[in-house]
Amino acid sequence: MDYIIVFIRVITIMSLLLFSIVHIMGRRPIGEMPVFDFLVIIVLGSIVGADIADPNIKHMPTVFAVIVIAGFQRLVSKVIIKNKPIKKAITFQPIIIIKEGQLIYKNLKGLDYSVEDILMLLREKDVFEINTVKYGIIESNGNLSILKKDGYEYINKMDMQLEVKPKKLQLPVIIDGEIQAHNLKKLNITHKELLKALSDRNHKTYKNIFLALMDNEKNLHISTYTEE
Repeated sequence: MDYIIVFIRVITIMSLLLFSIVHIMGRRPIGEMPVFDFLVIIVLGSIVGADIADPNIKHMPTVFAVIVIAGFQRLVSKVIIKNKPIKKAITFQPIIIIKEGQLIYKNLKGLDYSVEDILMLLREKDVFEINTVKYGIIESNGNLSILKKDGYEYINKMDMQLEVKPKKLQLPVIIDGEIQAHNLKKLNITHKELLKALSDRNHKTYKNIFLALMDNEKNLHISTYTEE
């Protein structure tokens, strides 16, 4: 008898759950959902899971709870659209983390993103040289949007009959005031050569450097803790 009850609940409550999730998500991929909507879906899943797993739980209150939560989400979404102060209070705002090729340490620190996370997001955007980025913005859904500097836009050089130069891969040689010895080895650069390159850029110590990137041609790009 319990199996029949579970089967009936799966058919009824899962249909309602799927309808509610589709209603909440709309046409957005799950990775682009606001945090509030994502939490609502988790709560709905927990309620439905308990209802299916335990036949002793009354079914109709669960159905009612799913309908109320889905309706509440729609109400909050409409309020957020019309009321900017409330939207600002319960959603994340876009934050600039790169400006004119420089990482903004104080903004990055508040996001709990590591340097490696940002470099990975840049690579996913086919950006391997941070100095080509005019603005980098972490959106409310956690994705990175970039605006490249003038002259670095995506243009097919073959179409313009321009000379195609080999791309340079930048590696982090200093992260959060610490030298990355393994990357120096990959670039065939010694500790002494790095310190000299820093000195040539008027940096007497590497302890005040948040991020330093270098390519195999020894071009150095530096972001300090004080960039704004």
